[in-house]
Amino acid sequence: MKRFALIGYPLGHSFSKSYFHSKFEREGLTEFSYENIEIEDEKSLKEFIEAGQFDGVNITIPWKQKSLECLVELSEECKKIGSVNVLKKMPSGHYKGYNTDRIGFTETLRPLLKPWHTSALILGDGGATKAVIYALEKLEIDYQIVSRNPGNKLNRISYENIRQIDVRNAPLIINCTPLGMHPHTENLPEIPYSGIHKFHLLIDLIYNPTETLFLKKGAERGAMTKNGYDMLVRQAEESWKIWNTENN
Repeated sequence: MKRFALIGYPLGHSFSKSYFHSKFEREGLTEFSYENIEIEDEKSLKEFIEAGQFDGVNITIPWKQKSLECLVELSEECKKIGSVNVLKKMPSGHYKGYNTDRIGFTETLRPLLKPWHTSALILGDGGATKAVIYALEKLEIDYQIVSRNPGNKLNRISYENIRQIDVRNAPLIINCTPLGMHPHTENLPEIPYSGIHKFHLLIDLIYNPTETLFLKKGAERGAMTKNGYDMLVRQAEESWKIWNTENN
């Protein structure tokens, strides 16, 4: 039996379990299973990783950064990004960490880019943000991060200080926060939506609901919008490749 799992908290919105169950059924993989495992604290996270009971693991909010501290081996890209969302059990029994968010985001974004998409606002500063930053840097797109706690960090501003002109001058806006995710669909990032225009592209990493309030308000201003479903599918398939490729 090959065992796989998703860890995070909460997991009521989870995509991965249903996706992989459907995949196993389509491909006749009767000896494969996939579980959701809610992990509420760092102690439980460390214990889960040290136990190494699964052949492969996906990681979601809020453990994409904290998991790094529990791992003894990381892919080179995972080290550069500073965030992990996939674990693979190695022959020695320990987990190796990977990041497939970067690939999923890049392959979702690239076909939508126009020549004027040279500057971005990234909403949120969590684990998914790190993969988005890495992707934007590879694509040579400038960015600024909007964060609840920006401190004095470079390229970061607070939600309280973001202005209409900041939004207007960043034709690519990416929501990396959980604001608007089911069941709290009435929430959205607090930015000056009046600065959005028809040349904007808004991407939300959330996939449930299919149109968040963030995307809806952007569409009302004439912007092109994209939810996170395709990104999730792409990163899930990359996870599958990692789990089933030897010597990576």
